Amino acid sequence: MDTMLAGRFHVDSKKFAVEEVPVPVPGPGEVLVEVKAAGVCLSDVHLLDGSLPPLFLDSDTVTVGHEVAGVIHTLGPDLKRGLTVGTRVTLEAGKSCGQCAGCVRSRPCSQIRTAGIDYDGGWAQYMVTPEETVVPIPDSLPFDQAAIIPDAVSTPYAAVVATAGVRPAQSVGIWGVGGVGAHNVRLARLVGAAPIIAIDPLPSARERALAFGADLALDPAAPDFADQVRAATAGQGLDFAFDCAGVPAVREQAAAALGLGGVLILVGISPRPLTITEGLTFNYMMKQVRGHYGATPEGVTELVQLASNGRLDLAPSITDHLPLAEAADAVNRLENKIGDPIRLILVP
Repeated sequence: MDTMLAGRFHVDSKKFAVEEVPVPVPGPGEVLVEVKAAGVCLSDVHLLDGSLPPLFLDSDTVTVGHEVAGVIHTLGPDLKRGLTVGTRVTLEAGKSCGQCAGCVRSRPCSQIRTAGIDYDGGWAQYMVTPEETVVPIPDSLPFDQAAIIPDAVSTPYAAVVATAGVRPAQSVGIWGVGGVGAHNVRLARLVGAAPIIAIDPLPSARERALAFGADLALDPAAPDFADQVRAATAGQGLDFAFDCAGVPAVREQAAAALGLGGVLILVGISPRPLTITEGLTFNYMMKQVRGHYGATPEGVTELVQLASNGRLDLAPSITDHLPLAEAADAVNRLENKIGDPIRLILVP
């Protein structure tokens, strides 16, 4: 096969189309993966609407998609890991730039290139990727569930475990329980947070949050919202507030809901300015704000292990499957919350 279908975004014209392109060839240290499943993420929507411009793209066109699972199809030269053709894999959502001596990929780095934004991703029949991004998966883990681990699951996992460091019995509020926030609820419960309060304006999202393990689900517009949070936390306020929506109003409400030493974790991304209008009490209560972005390589491996050993069932996270040719429809469904999807999966 010399050509394949791929969902291509033309950066200059801001046009997206599923087009026929040459099948890529892996270079040194790379492998070619036959894509079996690819997730549709809000970051993809933000790329296509222009609010998340590529920072490191070396052309004006990119194949979209950073949540990918499939099978190794072809090995490039000079591999170091002993990978084999036919291995079932998921792919970390980004790669290092390779410019720093002694690169430590688990350390936060602003130079990480993101698949589907800074280089060609997985909304395609085949994808080339560096061997260090490959994470083998067992036969027991379905491709669609494995595909969403590298962002939809690993981003909130890193937020809960690394950026926040949530410990058992600490109280957590999660604003926005869509694709990332729904998993934030599950992972907070996995580490023993209590109580877990989910906040979302959509009744269906609140119901889902309760099914995913939240102890309480609140409408942010409820007139007694602050009273309900105080009652649920024995008057103490939240230890951690996760903004998974990236909305200024959320950050204001979340910061106000924090207790003594409470921490606001910014998980959702937004090009809009960060503003917190709370005054002296923010200082007096010794509150904090921490930015968060993406995942860690070890997080993807750990989540594959958790899912493979029955600690994390990701089947309820898969809302629907669509053929790659209908990628634009999938984007529309996610952007407009049609059916309130957690994750839509493209199948090449």
